[in-house]
Amino acid sequence: MAKARGAGRGKGAAAGPARVPKIALLLRLLAAIDEGRHGFAALAERVDPDNPPSIRTLRRYLATLCEAGFPWHYDRESGTYRFESGYSLRRLSLSGSELFGLLALRGIATSLGGNIGASMGEMTEKLTRVADRVTAPAAARTAVRLQVTDPHLDAERGAIFEMLQKAQRDRQSVRFGYVDKAGRRSARHVDTYGFVVSGGRVYVVAHDRGRGAKRVFALDGISGAKIAPQRFTLPDDFDIEAFAARSVSGIMHGDQAMTITVRFSAVVARAAKADRVVRERSLAEHGDGSIDITYTVADCDEFVRWTAKWGAEAEILWPPQARILARDLALSIARKYEVEARAASRSGA
Repeated sequence: MAKARGAGRGKGAAAGPARVPKIALLLRLLAAIDEGRHGFAALAERVDPDNPPSIRTLRRYLATLCEAGFPWHYDRESGTYRFESGYSLRRLSLSGSELFGLLALRGIATSLGGNIGASMGEMTEKLTRVADRVTAPAAARTAVRLQVTDPHLDAERGAIFEMLQKAQRDRQSVRFGYVDKAGRRSARHVDTYGFVVSGGRVYVVAHDRGRGAKRVFALDGISGAKIAPQRFTLPDDFDIEAFAARSVSGIMHGDQAMTITVRFSAVVARAAKADRVVRERSLAEHGDGSIDITYTVADCDEFVRWTAKWGAEAEILWPPQARILARDLALSIARKYEVEARAASRSGA
């Protein structure tokens, strides 16, 4: 019966549907394989619902595609025909919000530059190349600019960063020499958990085997890094997003979180509300346009320094120790300018 259905019709046969060109049948077969959810019988139905090809013919079609270089294979586990992982004939069609996300990603890559920016740029370029005729022109030129601090890495640091990324993926320990911000040198043996890019620098979040605790290392302080033979298992409760969520820079981490309440004047209230510097916060708006924002932070000193960027338009309300730190910071800054201010006052400038 299958042979009769697949064979051509003789002169005396009743008129049936027009014969579909072979090229069209092959294109349908490619589309069905690209869907990745059809077995052999379903492929035949997708190729020609009115006159499915015989087993022999469909096998010949599959062989033709293989000879033409299309990397299909039969997945025995799912019982379906599909392309190799990462290969697809489908064009990328993006919604308006998805297109904005792609352009934002490209904007970040442009702003970052350096090694990380180049990697993001290559990825967005690949996405653009497989985009449909509507998406591709819109994505061809960057329309979104996100200003992000640029972490340029020299050849040595770039090589160390790549090695640490590989160690993190392969769950292998690493040994390296480290110089901290005070100039102290030490030898470290760590398990790399993740990375934070902040303030133009790359930081490594790792479990320090020698100290028995999580530590953060600036990439530019690492030297002589080598893969160690030991392997590790990433803790189930470790999440790089959660680790960085309560820190302005993403790298300060304390066991005890604290809440700090800041009042922003009406002049900067909207900007402060939009600046989600840490994940956990609550807002209380006032009739005069000012706003109180209570933040949950990992490090009090770091957060007080951040509030200084708002100048006199921000005042820490609580807790008292944070207010004292803010006062001392303001006095320290003022003292740096006192000599010049007094000299200018005496000269009448």
